[in-house]
Amino acid sequence: MKADQIIKNAKIFTSDKDRPMACALAVKDGKFVYVGDEAGLSAYEGEVTDLGGKFIMPGIIDSHVHITRGVAFVFADLGEYVKADSKKEALDFMADYIKKNPGKEPYRFMLERASLNGEELSKDDLDPICPDHGLVILEGEAHSVWVNSKMLEHHGITDETPDPVPGLAYFVRKDGHITGNAFESTSWPFLFEQLRKSLTAEQIETAVSHWLAFCKEYGVSAVFDAGFPEHNDIHERIYAVMRDMDRQGRLPVYVDGCYILTNPRKVKEALEETKRFNREFTTEHLKVHTLKILMDGTLKIETAAMMTPYVDTGLSGATPFNEEEIADILKELNKEGLDLHIHCVGERSGHVVLDGVELARKELGDAFRVKVTITHMWIQDDADLDRFAKLGVIANYTPAWHNGNMGLGCEPFEFWPDLIGEERSKKMFRSKTVWDSGALVTWSSDDVSFADGLITWNPYYGMEVGMTRWISTKTKAPQGQATKGPLDPPGEKMNIEEMILGYTINGAKQLGIEASKGSIEAGKDADFLVFDNDLMTAEHEGFSHILPKDVYFAGKKMN
Repeated sequence: MKADQIIKNAKIFTSDKDRPMACALAVKDGKFVYVGDEAGLSAYEGEVTDLGGKFIMPGIIDSHVHITRGVAFVFADLGEYVKADSKKEALDFMADYIKKNPGKEPYRFMLERASLNGEELSKDDLDPICPDHGLVILEGEAHSVWVNSKMLEHHGITDETPDPVPGLAYFVRKDGHITGNAFESTSWPFLFEQLRKSLTAEQIETAVSHWLAFCKEYGVSAVFDAGFPEHNDIHERIYAVMRDMDRQGRLPVYVDGCYILTNPRKVKEALEETKRFNREFTTEHLKVHTLKILMDGTLKIETAAMMTPYVDTGLSGATPFNEEEIADILKELNKEGLDLHIHCVGERSGHVVLDGVELARKELGDAFRVKVTITHMWIQDDADLDRFAKLGVIANYTPAWHNGNMGLGCEPFEFWPDLIGEERSKKMFRSKTVWDSGALVTWSSDDVSFADGLITWNPYYGMEVGMTRWISTKTKAPQGQATKGPLDPPGEKMNIEEMILGYTINGAKQLGIEASKGSIEAGKDADFLVFDNDLMTAEHEGFSHILPKDVYFAGKKMN
């Protein structure tokens, strides 16, 4: 048989459990037609490339990214970063900026909550420095905002405006009055309003092309796009551009998309929209078959749903759905052949979802076919760790976070005990325990910005931290995120085989594309990466600097 590409003398990690290693392969018409030893190449004709022992692995599958949000962040004005060590310094910085830059509408800033040193910030503080224009301050983790009275008036928000999910998505109130601090989905409408009118197809294509260039350089051949909360309209416009790019042969990366639900009163609408997205966005490299739910928020601002309250405030967070409601959603998705992807950071949110899956499975029995993925899982209840395998639920982690830092401005070893207690702070991100239970574990980058050269989207950065659980001086990481040592518990470090499997075949199974991607096997798409480094023996510290020498998607060289 005539082959388009023949490779020998390579060290090939296939991600195929039946043949984990090989040394030769052949490609024809964008597919692997042979994977095995060199003797088997005698059946193929064509130019043979001797790789001299170089390492080959399948294309990377990133199982939770934010392409559409990343596009928005490129063109949205998020404002000036406020450097301050107190509330007064923050207010002085913003007042000075407003004075020197008159006439903006609205004024926008970014501020780390930690910069306030425990003090509260409200519209009563913001109105005096910006009485005549709107003012929006985005909290550093992008899960909450502070706004002044002008912005509240513009959006029609009053003391009578209901909270979508009390304890999760809500407006902070004092003595019954809105303060201007909004959490989770209540905060997002303030951020991207201008894009609804200004964002063009040309801008979208430019930003998507920038992300595609990154994928071609790093070898990311497929992703799950995790949505754009409270902006499904902009999200849809970006999908439409990607669909057109794919029809024109300009979207070589497979994008598995979703429709996102944040408000429990909009379940019926979300189910109908997910079905519509499924009908309208299905091309060779773009498919939408998943409903995404935000089941809680984050630990940092105490919106993650916990079983034991936060140490400093006594709050516990909240979930938008209980287990019966999750089971009902699963039954509706099951009818339509759709899947479910759920954001869970605190142990209570994950517990409720697992209970919901168990209820749905008991009722539907063998007819249950929804692929359920729970993502993030900073904290998990001990009793839930083996339930993923038992219930067939996929566990998706972001290993780049497994150093515990998250840009807190202090060592995680100092921060987390004060927030969640000593015991829980030593039991974060237990991916190895869940892996060893037999569950399907996948990896992701979960960033929302294309800034900083997409450093945190780097899968090899994720692999390094997943294996070391810290950021050393050798790590290619965002500035200021080095940590003193590995995050507890030490037994949760992954090995390189597990990192590669989670970024390849396991990711393909999550996306439902394992028949064509995720491993180097005859009949599958010829997505593969060639490295000068042997990834199996490379030093873990500094692993994040590794890049593939050659990247092939469907047999075509990308870099």
